[in-house]
Amino acid sequence: MKTLRSQELLSGVTGVYARALLRPMGYSDDDFKKPLIAVVNSWNEINPGHYHLRELANFVKQGIWMAGGMPVEFNTIAPCDGIAQGEGMHYILPSREVIAASVELMIQAHRCDGMVMLASCDKILPAMLMAAARCDIPTIFLPGGTMLPRKFADTSRVTSDIKEAIGAFNTGKISAEKFAEIESLTCASVGACSMMGTANTMAAIVETLGLALPGSATIPAVDARRPQLAKATGKRIVELVKQDARALQFITSESLENAIRLALAIGGSTNMILHMLALAQEAGIQMELGDFDRLSRNTPLIAKFKPASNFTLLDFDEAGGVPAALKAITSLLHQDVPTVTGKKLSEILADVVIRRQEVIHSLEQPLASEGGIAVLYGNLAPQGAIVKQSAVVPQMQCHVGPAKVFNREEEVRDFLLAKKVVPGDVLVVRYEGPKGGPGMRELSIPAAMLIGMGLGDSVAMLTDGRFSGATRGPCIGHICPEAAEDGPLALVEDGDEIVIDIPRRVLDIKVSEEELKRRRLAWHPPKEVVSKGFLSFYRQHVGSADKGAILGC
Repeated sequence: MKTLRSQELLSGVTGVYARALLRPMGYSDDDFKKPLIAVVNSWNEINPGHYHLRELANFVKQGIWMAGGMPVEFNTIAPCDGIAQGEGMHYILPSREVIAASVELMIQAHRCDGMVMLASCDKILPAMLMAAARCDIPTIFLPGGTMLPRKFADTSRVTSDIKEAIGAFNTGKISAEKFAEIESLTCASVGACSMMGTANTMAAIVETLGLALPGSATIPAVDARRPQLAKATGKRIVELVKQDARALQFITSESLENAIRLALAIGGSTNMILHMLALAQEAGIQMELGDFDRLSRNTPLIAKFKPASNFTLLDFDEAGGVPAALKAITSLLHQDVPTVTGKKLSEILADVVIRRQEVIHSLEQPLASEGGIAVLYGNLAPQGAIVKQSAVVPQMQCHVGPAKVFNREEEVRDFLLAKKVVPGDVLVVRYEGPKGGPGMRELSIPAAMLIGMGLGDSVAMLTDGRFSGATRGPCIGHICPEAAEDGPLALVEDGDEIVIDIPRRVLDIKVSEEELKRRRLAWHPPKEVVSKGFLSFYRQHVGSADKGAILGC
């Protein structure tokens, strides 16, 4: 085993201070010679995806002790996207940078030899991936697992159904009693929301990267297999330290491409593009927005999950989870990439069986010939825009309609609640980008309201902000440049005709260049909405969404 870097702090005469400070917590001379393993936990009591991680951490630590390591646990923040709606959503994407920095600072300050990352949700897993790339020490992930779906008489419901119920209730499509039942019963357990949103997409990506044990992405949070997996994860990190198998041995251009293909093949979150661009930047790997569209064009869609279909993440797990999905697209993958198991990807997939063919299709009989995400360009999005094409009905793949313009999410919410929207409209929501928001808010509730109102097949929504990774319908986000940075979205006026052509990858405004130039001369940047705190710092330093919305880039 390579000399442990923790010995810089813990050995010899100069290590006496650190050893003395560790002794009151129960550590002894024997422990100080063992690999120092950080258990990086995002447990808290405000996020159901993380509420159970304190217990899981105990199993991880058991495994570390059993394998001869010295576990030290610390926490980082983990906000819940679902709870932090409205004003709170300004802070969600910026939290990714804080989490990544907090992990980096703790790990490097204490010279830990390895780390186990415990997380479940949308910004936490990406942030921990970024930290893993920065620190580049032996690292293994343990996603917290999925929330159980709730079986109702007519269907299985997950959290995205709650948001869609808002629109259904507001238009009288469901009763107050049904609305209350959906609110009260849908979230059936702790865990990440049982739909193909960002949380589960990122868990699948972590597993595909080879940074988590097989099956870890889809096993339900309350399943008996999860504590067993936690203990095995704890044991394995000690072996990785002994082998000096560092994070960047697993985060490579080949493994990133595998992970992107997997996400595209299962109709994964649009937000994963932000996070994969950020991770590539941290790892020193060249990647740009066009790479996602290139891969999507030749990665067939083999699975869809709530809300784009009736299947939940429990169905995904029963079908074989991420290994089964990778098995289905094996011919498209780099199979020689390493994994934390010690095996190459090809070895892991050799004995995998797809247990439910109706959930995970083959490449020969896919759900669609292209992957779940498309990148659009045009005079409204010169640097690109993102749409989850797998969740758009055929009749809205091409659409031309009049713009209805809103300068904040609250404006479009009020418009929808007032029932003023009509079929054919294109709702344009601007000044919600990384700088303009600031924080690139997720417009998941307005998008879901459209579906609940029965308008998902006739009304489109555009924004320089984000949508939930589980959004369905013709919702186009990440429009770059953003409006606050003098992007064309700032020049749209009510009644302008917007052209959406997903097959041709086009997003245009039917206004002459001369008219757009006239409007640009009259345009003034919006008044700053924050003047202090972290959001003010973030607004000044964050980069564009097409680069991953990274601080300093």
